[in-house]
Amino acid sequence: MDLFTYRAESGAAPGRQPLAERMRARSIDEYIGQEHIVGPGKLLRRAVEADQVTSIILFGPPGTGKTTLATIIANRTDGEFVRLNAVDASVKDVRETIERAKELRSLYDRKTILFLDEVHRFKTSQQDALLPAVEAGTIVFIGATTENPFHSINGALLSRSTLFRLEKLTPDHALEAMRRALLDRERGLGALTIRADDDALLHIATVAGGDLRRALNALELAALTTPADRDGTIHVTLAAAEESIRQPTVAADESTQYDVLSAFHKSVRGSSDAALFWFLYAVEKLGMDPMVFLRRLIVACSEDIGLANPQAMTQAVSAMDAYHKIGWPEARYNISQAILFAVESPKSDSIGLAMERVYKAFDRLGAAEVPMHLRDGHYKGSQQLGHVGYKYPHHFPGHYVEQQYLPGPIRNEVFFEASTQGTEAKMRENQQRRRGRG
Repeated sequence: MDLFTYRAESGAAPGRQPLAERMRARSIDEYIGQEHIVGPGKLLRRAVEADQVTSIILFGPPGTGKTTLATIIANRTDGEFVRLNAVDASVKDVRETIERAKELRSLYDRKTILFLDEVHRFKTSQQDALLPAVEAGTIVFIGATTENPFHSINGALLSRSTLFRLEKLTPDHALEAMRRALLDRERGLGALTIRADDDALLHIATVAGGDLRRALNALELAALTTPADRDGTIHVTLAAAEESIRQPTVAADESTQYDVLSAFHKSVRGSSDAALFWFLYAVEKLGMDPMVFLRRLIVACSEDIGLANPQAMTQAVSAMDAYHKIGWPEARYNISQAILFAVESPKSDSIGLAMERVYKAFDRLGAAEVPMHLRDGHYKGSQQLGHVGYKYPHHFPGHYVEQQYLPGPIRNEVFFEASTQGTEAKMRENQQRRRGRG
């Protein structure tokens, strides 16, 4: 087993702050990950180093470094830095910050940076309170959010800020953070003599899923709860690592649920494996309602399969009925069957295209006049009104007869074009045969 020993000649035990907080990067050079926005020469890095950060929004999963970036900006700026959390901050707090910023700018020509963590928790009216100050340059706004900003942040505020998306970090990033902590005598665990097995560090990094905070705090827990050997060495083994970090409970915010549902629908169009994965992942891991996916599946059966295989709709509706009658988890077999049937069915979007053509015809036509021969002829006097001339198709060969069905201005429009997929191929032949007669 590979071992890596981190030794220190002397030193005090670590402080009371959690290791993740103590090891938070203080400068852009210490920052781990997000090379696409803070790598050498990148816009945000240049802005931080020059203390020229404008209003920005940092969007990304927990533990990806949003707060750390804000802290680095705070350490770098010559201006006033105010940090608020939308969970407990109020409009009053925001307005007081803005008033203070006006004074600083007026009296000392000093800027104010307002960092609002979890900005998605601010209601629309609360976010509106920021707009005038951001527009006037009274404050430099930095918002951090784990939720899709296009769903959770006012369009006006979003348009006045530069959006930076932080990506989920990798186990390699977590390994780098832990190794730094094991060597750092001032803020990390370097004051202790720790021998950490490589597989122990890798386990923590993998389970943390790229969340540096979880990885560092799990490492600290493993180190501080492991008895030292006779020579004072703390041996962090795989067993100790496994006890110190557990598989996370996945939290699904609203934007995550939308993304997973979108992935499911798109997978129905092309991958049985992916469609089944996203469905079961959403229900079993994210706690989403199976009905959400059943409704989407039924829509897909017409939107993406349609008449190429009408049985897909039957399967989906039957699966919904089974779910109502027997519940979860038994109905997962029925739903999975319907999903796989849908994915493996021939595909056609002819229904959606036909609908789209009809809607466009609405715009061109305006009001639609029903042809006289199609109007109701079941009442006395209808013939006097000219409601005559309808040809009953069943009285003709092939149970079809050519006649006008659409309003006059669009009488020759074609909306539904059957594809060559599945059972639609026969419909296509039928359409071509009918048009040949015309």
